[in-house]
Amino acid sequence: MTLNEFKNAAGLNDILAEKWYYPVMISMQTCAIDTPIRQAHFIAQISAESSGFRMLEESFNYSVEGLKIFGSRLTERERFKLGRKPQEPPLSKERQAIIANIVYGNRYGNNNNGDGWKYRGRGLKQLTFRWNYIACGEDLGLDLEKNPDLLLDTMNAACSAGWFWQKNNCNYFADKDDISGLTRCINGGFNGLKLRAENTIRALSVLMP
Repeated sequence: MTLNEFKNAAGLNDILAEKWYYPVMISMQTCAIDTPIRQAHFIAQISAESSGFRMLEESFNYSVEGLKIFGSRLTERERFKLGRKPQEPPLSKERQAIIANIVYGNRYGNNNNGDGWKYRGRGLKQLTFRWNYIACGEDLGLDLEKNPDLLLDTMNAACSAGWFWQKNNCNYFADKDDISGLTRCINGGFNGLKLRAENTIRALSVLMP
């Protein structure tokens, strides 16, 4: 895949394409994302997860309505108390941390106070939860449990996405061109499915014309 093909498949400007081309290529090469259809789906999904390769750290700046994305993990009272009200400025880090600790706490190794915020989504995949940070770090040779912000590094951000893809057999869904199955595998639900489908159509039109 050339730089220009990557740029067009991901829908990036020149600056972002040049920033991400090499790390994404390395990630794909080392994680068996080695056919045009796999590469198209990978690029489409990580683009959706990272807001177009622009966001490497999960935000919890949710409105009251937006917090419904977490379903029963937040009560209606909690959503109203913690969510951003109309005309209110962006939520403080402290308030975002409270939300993260509620919705991500006591799951997948997040057993200590503050773990939900500490192990919030990072990297192009938005890797989440202590157990994933530990496992990914062991395979990439990084102490992500101690230093989760290492996933904000460009190369680590890309390689952690490839790691998750390979560990969760995402190629199975990509090979079947199954956007819904892939989205559920990556996101745990179908959040942003329309955008992911649009991203995939764009990437496939470039890599499999």
